[in-house]
Amino acid sequence: MASWNRYGSRMREAKMYILVLLVWLLSVLEAVKVSPLIERVSDHKDFKKLLRTRTNVLVLYTKTATSGDSQLKLLSDVAQTVKGQGTIAWVNCGDAEGRKLCKKVKVDPSSKSGGADLLHYKDGTFHTEYNRPATFKSMVAFLKDPSGPPLWEENPEAKDVVHIETEKDFRKLLKREERPVLMMFYAPWCGVCKRMQPVFQQAATETKGKYVLAGMNVHPAEFDGLKQEFNVKGYPTFCYFEKGKFLHHYENYGATAKDIADWMKNPQPPQPKTPEVPWSETDSAVFHLTDESFDSFLEEHPAALVMFYAPWCGHCKKMKPEYDEAAEILNKGADSPGVLAAVDATIHKSAGERFKISGFPTVKYFEKGEEKYTLPQLRSKDKIIEFMHNPQAPPPPEQSWEEKPSSVSHLGSEDFREALKKKKHALVMFYAPWCPHCKNAVPHFTTAAELFKEDRKIVYAAVDCTKGLNHELCKQEGVEGYPTFNYYNYGKFAEKYNGDRGEAGFTGFMRSLRGRDQEKVGKRKEEL
Repeated sequence: MASWNRYGSRMREAKMYILVLLVWLLSVLEAVKVSPLIERVSDHKDFKKLLRTRTNVLVLYTKTATSGDSQLKLLSDVAQTVKGQGTIAWVNCGDAEGRKLCKKVKVDPSSKSGGADLLHYKDGTFHTEYNRPATFKSMVAFLKDPSGPPLWEENPEAKDVVHIETEKDFRKLLKREERPVLMMFYAPWCGVCKRMQPVFQQAATETKGKYVLAGMNVHPAEFDGLKQEFNVKGYPTFCYFEKGKFLHHYENYGATAKDIADWMKNPQPPQPKTPEVPWSETDSAVFHLTDESFDSFLEEHPAALVMFYAPWCGHCKKMKPEYDEAAEILNKGADSPGVLAAVDATIHKSAGERFKISGFPTVKYFEKGEEKYTLPQLRSKDKIIEFMHNPQAPPPPEQSWEEKPSSVSHLGSEDFREALKKKKHALVMFYAPWCPHCKNAVPHFTTAAELFKEDRKIVYAAVDCTKGLNHELCKQEGVEGYPTFNYYNYGKFAEKYNGDRGEAGFTGFMRSLRGRDQEKVGKRKEEL
């Protein structure tokens, strides 16, 4: 009987021990909640394979199994958001295998406060220690663009700017705020925005308590409605509100902090801009032609150089003074070898269409009413005068990117939307043919397109922003410089590509997207 009691007592103790162990295990699992997307690594070979096969890896090294609990919770959410674009791994330097791995890679998390260290690896090698804020937004932004600039709100000097993330937060601010609000709608990549941010944050500090200066990145497509509501057509756009009502835009893009503070004391609507005087109405020696006068002018002038231009075109504006000066000599000289004329092809479209004008400026030489040469090299006064005295055929033009056979899809305003709607993943390069950085990127972008040409879900596309109506399309897509790379998902803008402009960068970006697709397919199969 006594032995039976002893056996029963031991069984109760064993059950109690198992129960305590289960409770402890559940509490540990509950505390950590590690996402299956976080890759647990302890073997050095596995670690090397991970870096070899993934191009963008953030690794959490912890002193013990529990010393990284808070980071693991946060990183689990981050991993879900950056799935397919970045990888998060965890190495526990506290267990036997992990200790060996940490020793080999020379990482000692015990020397860090909290017993955890975050290191980033790019293209198979160590890139940098993660030293930005340990917040969901900052970590996601970092993994989407590890070499990119920090978020504006990460700057300690911007602490007095109210940083708005969602449309709901924006509406809430307008509803509750009694003080006047100046809202800066911006895009992270915009050069003017970056230049104005230090001024804006200084003004926020100097006017703290009196006014609210807020900032909001509205470039993502989810804010298209908001942009339309407040007429945001470019970045930055400043909107002034009083008691929730929009009153004015602020348009001094060269402002100092004092200028902003002074304007806030007495906010006034922007002064109407003085319209630019059309070239044809200026005191110019150039003959300005219309659709109606074009042919009769060429009949009267046996040798004529005609510049087809658009008023908005930067290169046309740059060339105008040179053309005007040349016209002063050629159009007024008694023994002139020919005359200079110009046509605004955005107004006089028949002439532009007739001579297949696709970019500006286009300069053509006419002899006895017949088109003889197209002269892209004539841009300066001296070259123009020299040519008119001795008209010679130009050197054969270099074949354009669009004319060269490749797997890149060249799009324009007429087919851009329709073409992208059909593709799950589209990386689009907006460029200008004269741009040196574009010329450097072209062969790498073309090679990447060739590698993925068999994948029907993928397209590498290009838009020449100098061609025809493409100028407006590029403006709508937020292009402020060349080249600009945008990623679209079934025709919807998803994000700006700010990665490496070599073949490895362009192909790695697309591989990570396809990897994400395959993970989703695998997960669905598992669920089935």
